[in-house]
Amino acid sequence: MSNAPRLTALDALHRSLGATMTDFAGWDMPLRYASERDEHNAVRTRAGLFDLSHMGEITVSGPQAVDLLNFALVGNIGTVGLGRARYTMICQEDGGIVDDLIVYRLAETEYMVVANAGNAQVVLDALLARAEGFDAVVRDDRDAYALIAVQGPESPGILKSVTDADLDGLKYYAGLPGTVAGVPALIARTGYTGEDGFELFVEPQHAEQLWQALTEAGAGVGLIPCGLSCRDTLRLEAGMPLYGNELTTKLTPFDAGLGRVVKFEKSSHEADFVGRTSLEAAAARAESAPPRKLVGLIAEGRRVPRSGYEVVVDGQVVGEVTSGAPSPTLGKPIAMAYVDAAFAAPGTAGVGVDIRGSHEPYEVVALPFYKRQK
Repeated sequence: MSNAPRLTALDALHRSLGATMTDFAGWDMPLRYASERDEHNAVRTRAGLFDLSHMGEITVSGPQAVDLLNFALVGNIGTVGLGRARYTMICQEDGGIVDDLIVYRLAETEYMVVANAGNAQVVLDALLARAEGFDAVVRDDRDAYALIAVQGPESPGILKSVTDADLDGLKYYAGLPGTVAGVPALIARTGYTGEDGFELFVEPQHAEQLWQALTEAGAGVGLIPCGLSCRDTLRLEAGMPLYGNELTTKLTPFDAGLGRVVKFEKSSHEADFVGRTSLEAAAARAESAPPRKLVGLIAEGRRVPRSGYEVVVDGQVVGEVTSGAPSPTLGKPIAMAYVDAAFAAPGTAGVGVDIRGSHEPYEVVALPFYKRQK
């Protein structure tokens, strides 16, 4: 097997735009085109265009597709309406998070599961294993789709100019089939930046045509191409977890403060889902002795905290940073961290981050750091 990174359908285009490329989860992806800060600010104030073709699409279909998904995942997929989407997770038997997912219901008995790039194979293998005994088919559709996202306050106007799909009727966490710039697409509205925006799932052969059409449609309102680097600072400001940082197999959804995605009340014939017993124990534990809480930290100084740095109070370690970066919107370094419940309240005094031996002062805040004005 070759160890060369996989290329998206837009690879040549990224290079022609002068993108700095990076290996991400086995894919060669654009990290930035010019300035990360400019790309970040474009999404916050105007619009940005992203290639997200590294995400992993898995189609689950058949008479018992919903029963399989209810058994395999922690959410209640039976309550997802046609054309809607649901944020959920797939867990191990011990309750550890394998990945966080978005599930789209495309048809009566057809669903698309979108996994993170680095976990796509693991999620596919788990769904195939868990499908035994169900009248359902699990299909690897990673090569069937390119994924382009347009994010930011100008994105509805940009997209409206190249589609006659009913974007006004497309709610947050929904998806509908349509034609965009002459290209058949699944148009979704789920986003990972804290801004309004759309994701367009298209056949790889149509990706370049769609990218160019969106680039032209957005030229007058300041749309620019954006890489993975600003995607990370945007999601961090919006308090959105990243698998491998805030979410891991060592944590249950309850440890991550996302217990709400676990639905114990699924109807009785599919009440047993993978990890249920462990997750019930985790839920009870979280009630009686809260685990570390995920909080926001804002620097009082200029030094940037990174994943794995210790959070300290009076010389004692009380937590760990999971993600950290300079925040273009706040103008200060920020971080997400798991900290002991006793130090998790916003405004808790004396909290610092150990940055190479120096305990830098940080303010504890509730997440998210940034919330867009509706």
